[in-house]
Amino acid sequence: NIEAMKVDMVVMRHSAAGAPHFLARVLHSHVLNAGDGAHEHPTQGLLDMLTLKEKFGTLEGLHIGIVGDIAHSRVALSNIYGLRTMGAKVTVCGPPTMIPRGIEMLGVDVCHRIDDLIPHVDALNVLRIQLEREAGARIPTLREYRTYFGITRARLERARHPVTILHPGPINRDVELSADVADSEHSVILDQVLNGVAIRMAVLYLLTLSPLGA
Repeated sequence: NIEAMKVDMVVMRHSAAGAPHFLARVLHSHVLNAGDGAHEHPTQGLLDMLTLKEKFGTLEGLHIGIVGDIAHSRVALSNIYGLRTMGAKVTVCGPPTMIPRGIEMLGVDVCHRIDDLIPHVDALNVLRIQLEREAGARIPTLREYRTYFGITRARLERARHPVTILHPGPINRDVELSADVADSEHSVILDQVLNGVAIRMAVLYLLTLSPLGA
């Protein structure tokens, strides 16, 4: 049916990891991965990197922490691949039950205490606790998660310098990220939203109208 429509591009989000790659092998149109299971979310990774580039001027040499449910996050992998490619150091942080085995093979460090990480990072990308993906079974309670891993103003005040806060949304306010931090001067979350429009416009252009996409 999709081939019969003669579309130039398919934008696909699917619960199964690898679904866009399968479709791309059997379809003559461009396929844009808008998120596949817990695998990747490429345009989110691009907009996060653009937001950091605007904030710091470069990605090379930055230390970025990715905090939360790494095991269920498609955002985490895309950020890891992109940030490492651009010369940033990446540390993932969360309960052991939320950190995939062997993730160190991707060139990242692993931390299980957020208070040990905050003093050393330039920015934190705070991931949502994905209860719909059975993340709740990996932690005793949301209250306990907030106590040990929630990003609060009190925690950020222990940092050696201001720490920039990112979040792919939607936010579980006062769980992984306190409301006052989400709306604070530390947050670039609304910049991420704005940059998401620009990044996706650019990807659509590159794949359909530019000579590179021909």
